[in-house]
Amino acid sequence: MRNKIKTNKHISQTIEREASTRASIRARSARWDLNIAVFLFILLILVIILLYQGVDIAIVAPTAALGLTFVWLAGWQRGKKLYDTFYEEELLNLKREFREKTPNYRKIVEKTVEEQVQKALRESWIR
Repeated sequence: MRNKIKTNKHISQTIEREASTRASIRARSARWDLNIAVFLFILLILVIILLYQGVDIAIVAPTAALGLTFVWLAGWQRGKKLYDTFYEEELLNLKREFREKTPNYRKIVEKTVEEQVQKALRESWIR
């Protein structure tokens, strides 16, 4: 019984690690959406316009840095929310896959016993 508990705990930890890895990969790839890309494009246009208008670099540089910081924070926050969602989803999927792959020994034994009884009945009817 103790080995079974250790095995189940190990399997559970393995599934959780795999779910975390998959969720992290999905969240990293999905954190940059169209809104952030548009904001970055607008920031680039703003910096170019300010530089061509002769605005001092002491004003343009902090504006660009502030915009990039905002983009990074928005992406990080979005990634964190997506990670939580994806983690739960991946955890459910992995647990379902594990249950589907693991044979149900009770059903196998019941099926085997039922087949043996049916075989014995057929043999008794033939005699």
